[in-house]
Amino acid sequence: MRHQWFRRMAIGAFALFAASSVFAARQFDVVIYGGTAGGAAAAIAACREGFTAVLIEPGAHIGGLTSGGLGRTDVGNSTVIGGISREFYVRLGKHYGEPISWRFEPSVAEGLLLEMLDEAKVEVITGQRLESVTMEGKKITSISTQTGDVYEGPVFIDASYEGDLMAKAGVSYTVGREGRDQYGESLAGRAVHSPIHQFDVNVSPYDENGKVIPLVGTHDPGVVGGPDKMVQAYNLRLCFTNAAENRLPYPKPEGYDPATYELLKRYLEKKPDIKIDELFIWSMMPNHKTDINNKGPISTDYIGMSWDYPDADYEQRESIYQDHLRYTQGLFYFLSTDPSVPEQIQTWIRQWGPCKDEFTDNGGWPHQMYVREARRMIGAHVHTQHDCQENLTKTDSVGMGAYNMDSHNVQRFINKDGFVENEGDVEIGPRGPYEIAYRCLTPKEDECVNLIVPVCVSASHVAFGSIRMEPVFMVLGHSAGVAAGLAIKANKPVQEIDTEALMKRLREQGQVLSNDDAIQSGKAVGGNP
Repeated sequence: MRHQWFRRMAIGAFALFAASSVFAARQFDVVIYGGTAGGAAAAIAACREGFTAVLIEPGAHIGGLTSGGLGRTDVGNSTVIGGISREFYVRLGKHYGEPISWRFEPSVAEGLLLEMLDEAKVEVITGQRLESVTMEGKKITSISTQTGDVYEGPVFIDASYEGDLMAKAGVSYTVGREGRDQYGESLAGRAVHSPIHQFDVNVSPYDENGKVIPLVGTHDPGVVGGPDKMVQAYNLRLCFTNAAENRLPYPKPEGYDPATYELLKRYLEKKPDIKIDELFIWSMMPNHKTDINNKGPISTDYIGMSWDYPDADYEQRESIYQDHLRYTQGLFYFLSTDPSVPEQIQTWIRQWGPCKDEFTDNGGWPHQMYVREARRMIGAHVHTQHDCQENLTKTDSVGMGAYNMDSHNVQRFINKDGFVENEGDVEIGPRGPYEIAYRCLTPKEDECVNLIVPVCVSASHVAFGSIRMEPVFMVLGHSAGVAAGLAIKANKPVQEIDTEALMKRLREQGQVLSNDDAIQSGKAVGGNP
């Protein structure tokens, strides 16, 4: 903003002098954009290797979903989680008096990440949104934020959920679902029918005038197996409490209209004996708190409302977040007050509410929307369904995954029979833990030579559904931070570092890079959570 003021008010050489004086670039060895848990791990790893690092977060908080409500950690197989990622969960365990904690409170997670960043001497900067990227050939020389600040360094890491740095650097990426033909993936594209989180009763999408009710799409759902640009549903992961002294009431959101939830009302009318665990995954966290997630055909997932988010600007994204927040607040206000809601559901909901001591700068509601998937890089290697189920080993492994190939529903539409249908849910397990190639973290060398991307990794929609778990992002962030240091030492493009040396160094730091490593890790920690 100050930069714009100088440009308007100053002229000639004075303007140039003023701008260069105020906005002299700051130098770091590794510049990380995106204060997700993966970004934090990258910064910590780089600093522990003896390099200087800055972690730049566009929002006000560090940790992404790890500190944004996702307290019920999705692991799959805990033995594949090593390095800084495992250290984080072990240190959470110490906080709660346990060997390791996979369930925790958001505020505790953020506090621990900040503590680890401080110990590593990472400079943490919040509230700075990326504005532009300066390139010399295929090399990033600096990035600028909307505040006018400039950061330079030999290596950059994009650890954001959105991939903004990657995109502004001209790196190839995709959004949405590939078709089955692109990579030969049986799970790709639109499904014939998605049986999970589906309407198990027929619900009409029309009101008495023949108009489609809210929360139902009127679009063409696409060809079975075909590609699209639709993005799986986002939601808010909710930390509620039933401790009266710490409980906030459900707010009535501005513009609340119970008609918004007519679809839910109709569903509940046909399911009068429905139980709470058919509407939500209601997981208990320490100290009488929860992590509440989507379940069933209509829940916290705001289906169809995330499609514009990946390529949206900051103002549009904020609007999408606010729309998700209003939907979620309205959902719980409806369930707690509307006379149409079954008594057993209303009684349960009224016992709970947002926590006074969580998300204290946002009224007890998560500041981080669950961006399950946005942009995905098209890098040196694209990790596909085959890499999760068949081609499980890699010569340049920098981490492992083990969770289901997991996509939430992508769309809600009117089916050929004239009823409401959800589509896009995928919940298929891999065939054992699989290795993730370093090449999935690097752009093509003819596009950018000093950028590493550990979150918006090079993967198909199907495979990203497994990789996209917070512990794995931390694993890949750790590996990215060490790889950045090797690239600086060797003065080479990130694509040309010695991956054997990288793997050796990572194993020394407790990373799990193979099934053999996982077996040894399992012996040490006792297997799955």
